[in-house]
Amino acid sequence: MMKFNSEQSGRSMVEMLGVLAIIGVLSVAGIAGYSKAMAKFKVNAVMDQMTMTAANIRTAYSSQPNYNGISASVIRNLGLAEKAMESGTSALKNTYGGAVTVEASGSGDKQFKLTFSGLPKSACATIGTADWGFGSGGLSGLIINGSVPVTAIGSLATVGGANACGAGDNNSIALVYN
Repeated sequence: MMKFNSEQSGRSMVEMLGVLAIIGVLSVAGIAGYSKAMAKFKVNAVMDQMTMTAANIRTAYSSQPNYNGISASVIRNLGLAEKAMESGTSALKNTYGGAVTVEASGSGDKQFKLTFSGLPKSACATIGTADWGFGSGGLSGLIINGSVPVTAIGSLATVGGANACGAGDNNSIALVYN
């Protein structure tokens, strides 16, 4: 006489669907967390590019009477910008792919303006409200979208308002240094 084993091992279809549902939920949460981390990384990278480029320019021009003739191509040729900022031409690009420009400003070209364009609204608001140390390190001002001057630590109400950071991905922030 043959004996059959009626006990079966394994998982039911319902259990497998439950496991797949849990994996799906965890995957969505992981992707959202990754996206948020990448957005923060890009903002930090742009702020680092701004800080380092400005410091390198100030150091290179410390023995000069002014910033006359300064430009993005001069900065690139002197090696004052990060390699990651170099594009195929003599232009400079920021982490978001927007243009980076440098120009002399102020009376007698005693200042320079470093402008980062092509920034999304979220990056514009974060950078615009950061503590840049106005008055120290030669920073005399910050200009958002060419018309909103910030001369102290900005507030979200000021920087995120209709007159400052725009809704699109084409915002610009200029740092003005003595």
